[in-house]
Amino acid sequence: MEYDYDLYVIGAGSGGVRASRISAQFGAKVAVAESTFLGGTCVNVGCVPKKLFVYGSHFHEDFEDSRHYGWNNKIEKFNWPTLRDNKTKEIERLNGIYANLLDTAGVEIHHGKATLIDANTIDIEGRRYTSKYILIATGGTPTVPDFPGNDLVITSNEAFYLPELPKKIVIVGGGYIAVEFAGIFAGLGVDTTLLYRGPLFLRGFDISIREFVKKEISNKNINLLFNTDVNSIKNEGASRILSLSDGEQISCDLVLYATGRKPNTTGLGLENTEVELGDREEVLVNKSYQTSQENIYAIGDVTDRVQLTPVAIEEGMYIANQLFGDSSYPALSYENIPTAVFCQPNIGTVGLTEDEALVKYSGDLDIYESQFKPMKHTLTSREERSFMKMIVRRSTDAVLGIHMVGSDAGELVQGLAVAMVAGATKHQFDQTIGIHPTAAEEFVTLRQVSRSV
Repeated sequence: MEYDYDLYVIGAGSGGVRASRISAQFGAKVAVAESTFLGGTCVNVGCVPKKLFVYGSHFHEDFEDSRHYGWNNKIEKFNWPTLRDNKTKEIERLNGIYANLLDTAGVEIHHGKATLIDANTIDIEGRRYTSKYILIATGGTPTVPDFPGNDLVITSNEAFYLPELPKKIVIVGGGYIAVEFAGIFAGLGVDTTLLYRGPLFLRGFDISIREFVKKEISNKNINLLFNTDVNSIKNEGASRILSLSDGEQISCDLVLYATGRKPNTTGLGLENTEVELGDREEVLVNKSYQTSQENIYAIGDVTDRVQLTPVAIEEGMYIANQLFGDSSYPALSYENIPTAVFCQPNIGTVGLTEDEALVKYSGDLDIYESQFKPMKHTLTSREERSFMKMIVRRSTDAVLGIHMVGSDAGELVQGLAVAMVAGATKHQFDQTIGIHPTAAEEFVTLRQVSRSV
């Protein structure tokens, strides 16, 4: 059978764009459908604008700290529209880059909502196309639980386009998005409360990191409320009144929910195919990202596995190579994937947490930890500290996990992730000369075991 395309990609996020572009460069005839904006969540309402907001929110500390270094500066009032609109201009520029990359590679862009008519036919608002292979890369979207007044909240999507900055905000959630936005709004001068239903946020991260970050951000004018949840929200004039599960009430100007994301599978027409979904409506795939419909594949957040942009990009590379390029291209290893949380101070982490390591190697672990005041703050009045942790398997000397809280932790841990993937040992870290004076040298000067478990 002759098809209109060799590959049709639904979703022009980072993973979908990479799969489209590389497949076209291999000679495949490719089209990609996008109903909103090119670049997906990360570029438009995720990691890129969020990082720009983190930069913007940190300047007030830099201005204050500069006085201790001899700068007699006057801090002007923060202007929210300037940050918001400059961010938007940068996102529009990136949208153009994505469009140019696809166009240069020869990928056709179809703007509109894609629906599968059958396993090989795609409808784009009345226009129909056929394709030998179909790739679902529609990502995920923020979710808000069902409770009275849930229509009075915003999600991270809307936070990037607020008409004005609130005076008081409540952020509900305990994941990295919630913690990052708490730092952003507090840094911009907003009275900020972070509310989480569990005993401690950042579930899944190393327990030492979670406890250390709790202490650090408590010193940054963020009110932390744990073990409570929102029962209802109502309007009272210009305020939002939150009734909590512990019987208390709090008021604010704005409520931001960051309680999770769900895969974007609704309305795709998957019921017209043999594609199977999981309990969270995620697309189920095998190790080659193939669905139960053999010609349909899925990558990225829509599969609800590792929700990180670089992971989706690498999955897209694999798909392009498997279908049209080098079939020996290796599948992505999901071990030792580094990640960062751009809270303030930052988190950088790679490898096993202590709890994960204990499951596998209990009784065979040495834990190295260090915390200290960063050199920058020896001249300032700021009580910010850094924390570093290394988990080592005693019998093999293998480094199993590296975790850090501190300025530019993500930048630092990226390099250490290379060592982890290469199978570095503690001895090799010990034999590496440090760069002095830096925070990074701490990881090659850890000599004293904090505890053995």
